[in-house]
Amino acid sequence: MKNFKTQFCEQTGIDFPMIMAPMFLVSNEAMIKAAIRNGIMGVFPSLNYRNEGELKSVLSELKKYISGNKYTGNYGVNLIVQQTNVLYKKHLAICLEEQVPFFITSLGNPKEVIEGAHAYGGKVYCDVTNMEHARKCATLGADGFIAVCSGAGGHAGPHPATVLIPVLRKEFPNIPVVMAGGIADGQGMLAAFSLGAAGVSIGTRFIACDEAAVSDEYKQAIIEAGIDDIVMTERLSGTPCSVINTDYVKRIGLKQNLVEKWLNKNATTRKWFKILTQLRGMKKLSKAIQPGNYQSIWSAGQSSALISSSASCDVIIAQLKSETNTAFEKLHTLFN
Repeated sequence: MKNFKTQFCEQTGIDFPMIMAPMFLVSNEAMIKAAIRNGIMGVFPSLNYRNEGELKSVLSELKKYISGNKYTGNYGVNLIVQQTNVLYKKHLAICLEEQVPFFITSLGNPKEVIEGAHAYGGKVYCDVTNMEHARKCATLGADGFIAVCSGAGGHAGPHPATVLIPVLRKEFPNIPVVMAGGIADGQGMLAAFSLGAAGVSIGTRFIACDEAAVSDEYKQAIIEAGIDDIVMTERLSGTPCSVINTDYVKRIGLKQNLVEKWLNKNATTRKWFKILTQLRGMKKLSKAIQPGNYQSIWSAGQSSALISSSASCDVIIAQLKSETNTAFEKLHTLFN
């Protein structure tokens, strides 16, 4: 097996440059432990643990799990660093107290996370979809970027990986870039490396895993979805978010109505309406992952088209590593 260790691996101590991406309501302790024991980075959203004591408990368990074994993977937390996340300050304080080794920040200003993590040697990668935000994060001392490209699950970016990653590498040659969006196999991973990425972030592939505590209907929808079955909706958070185009999604529509758009843009109401919209969206997603729920609004990326089965995280990770090595050898043979 070829050694694919990169700058991202060197920064975080992991064996293979892959992130099991943070997925709202999907990522859980069992999945993160699988990432750790298989030599990759497992990241979960702090908002998956909203009840009192939950976040601290899972972080303590992961710290104990990694310190008691000779595993070559690691773990991290995804924080939404903007005012609409009412738990941000509280969750950040818990993460810093537990000395989380790796962070991914989404939206907003990552300054507090970067300063707090750097105080004990933690690393912070920032989600970026455009150069303006990348420049701000670089100025604040981000250790790396998560280039959220078109085709990603959740809040996908507008730019294709073939443009965004080389542009980031050109302007910030010393800051490692992890590609997120459209990857579900080894060929996609090798393509990311060829673009200059120091790692890949894979989410949708792990929705269809045995450990994910979501309904079988959701997992099967991931397996059956084609590339054209993924659409962008504003109905969850006010910001376009990629979901499977189920009958329920078709019925409620993809756009906010005129009143919602006005409330979302008005300087007086914007902050509170965004909070309300996101809370409603979280409740919809929470219901949707339960078995037998007719309000099937399921987040997914376009890489669903590359997924044909469910398996354990251990099997999926091993397969992705093997496929990457095979893709490398095949490409080497092709051009040798």
